[in-house]
Amino acid sequence: MLRRVVPALVIAALVAGAVAVSAQGRGRAPSPSGGNHLLYIGTYGGEIQIFSEATEQQIGAIKLETGIPRSLTLSQDRKTFYILNWQYEKVEMVDIASRKSRGSFTLSEAARQTRIRGMAIDPLDRFMVLLTRDATKQRDRWVIGDATLQVYDLEARKVARTLPWPRGEEREFVNIRFSPDGKLLYFFGDDVVILETENFTEVDTWALSRPLESGLGRVSFGPVDDVNDDPGFFTGLFTMQDPVQHRRLMGIGRVDLVGKRVDFTPIGPAEGVGFTMAPDRTRGYGLLQQIGHYEMWTFDLATKTLAGRTAFPGRPRMALRTSSNGRLLYLFNAGATIDIHEAASFKHLRTIQMTADQTTQLFVLPAPAASPAAR
Repeated sequence: MLRRVVPALVIAALVAGAVAVSAQGRGRAPSPSGGNHLLYIGTYGGEIQIFSEATEQQIGAIKLETGIPRSLTLSQDRKTFYILNWQYEKVEMVDIASRKSRGSFTLSEAARQTRIRGMAIDPLDRFMVLLTRDATKQRDRWVIGDATLQVYDLEARKVARTLPWPRGEEREFVNIRFSPDGKLLYFFGDDVVILETENFTEVDTWALSRPLESGLGRVSFGPVDDVNDDPGFFTGLFTMQDPVQHRRLMGIGRVDLVGKRVDFTPIGPAEGVGFTMAPDRTRGYGLLQQIGHYEMWTFDLATKTLAGRTAFPGRPRMALRTSSNGRLLYLFNAGATIDIHEAASFKHLRTIQMTADQTTQLFVLPAPAASPAAR
């Protein structure tokens, strides 16, 4: 009797377990996916690591000739990365589809070190405008030169000309943007000086120093996101100071370069919040980072309102990027991990483990049509 009862009990238990597991599997919501694009991020390993959104696994890497990347700049056609190395002296061009370097250049020579402090890429990839400063070694000291704007010809691989500072206003840092057709260059200062890009002469001025409306203060730009915006536009969190009570207000703003127009809607007191925008441009997300206190913010871009804010256990030096379908948020920077959160609830779902610490912005791009096999 005993030999007959035990197998029957075991079989019944296995069947019941299988039924329970099957029912549990049917009842569980599928884990959300970020889409089918690729993630690109520079690392201290001297390479750009590439991850699949679908599998959340590393599928390749681009080894850089210039070593550790300090920043990545994406061309307007999204086919090329322009990499500034960690010494701020070398720029390397990388073809994204083939994952191959197209060469590099430096402006340093002999005893003169030329540091590249900023760069803006022509939308047609003909040239770049570089903000540079020289440091020349003497026998007993270094002689530091002036901040200089230089035009570097990408085809001839040489400096084509040095630009005078618009209106003689030399700056340590500059915000330079191009029109989508590459015919105009916008030099942001107190006002925006607009240059044509044939001879780089001034053709127009955009008086941003004037309030948008009578009785308002001047709008100042804050963190913006132009990766998911139309060429010639950028959206972000801007600030304005109340001219009467001198309170700093924060709002959602969108800039139209060609139309020389800023749309600004105040949403509350100014706080140090980052910003990234979903690909469909209906939602924006921000990070509030204070010592011991971190919050994720959601912005409704259709109504230009703050939709919610959620406290969470963060980490120092965080940055945010949305997935290609807008369902997930990638939390990265300062470390070798990318934390994945659900956009709707900010719930932490899982973590991507990298093989080296990150150094640059995270880019979410479609897989190239002729992407090489994973290495």
